[in-house]
Amino acid sequence: MLAADMLIAQNVGFYIIAAIMVVGALRVVTTRNVVHAALWLVVVLAGAAAQYVLLAAEFVAITQVMVYIGAVMVLFLFGTMLTRAQIGAEDNLNNKNWFIGIPVAVLMFATMVIALNDGFGNEKLPMDAPVVTTQQVSDQIFGPYLLPFWALSFVLLAAVIGAIVLARRD
Repeated sequence: MLAADMLIAQNVGFYIIAAIMVVGALRVVTTRNVVHAALWLVVVLAGAAAQYVLLAAEFVAITQVMVYIGAVMVLFLFGTMLTRAQIGAEDNLNNKNWFIGIPVAVLMFATMVIALNDGFGNEKLPMDAPVVTTQQVSDQIFGPYLLPFWALSFVLLAAVIGAIVLARRD
């Protein structure tokens, strides 16, 4: 009985997080302020991390938070704020041919559904799969590639310092 209750709670959590993500995604494409769109994208990316937590994939959730929310969104916001673009609401953000994108999006979604159904069909994950811990995953990734990650952090730090120096010249 306890396992069935847990499955129901997990489903409820999934639907709540999914609804928040859908609202955030719609706000990303409907808002007229670029900075607000970036902040709504943070909501969507955080929802993806929360979904990973529901799947018991903690390492992927933490990586999602650190890489996408922590690094990519900070760089996106720096890039947005350092350009000479208008920060407030803009009226001319939409392309005049936006209506062509709707059937293309529907076609791409249908293609994805057909490809996933043909590729996986009714397959199910094995119930006796070996348990892989977060430490094992991180040791496999960061063990041999620790130095490149470290070097990349210095490159990103240099980019942020350069952006600040360029912004302060004005």
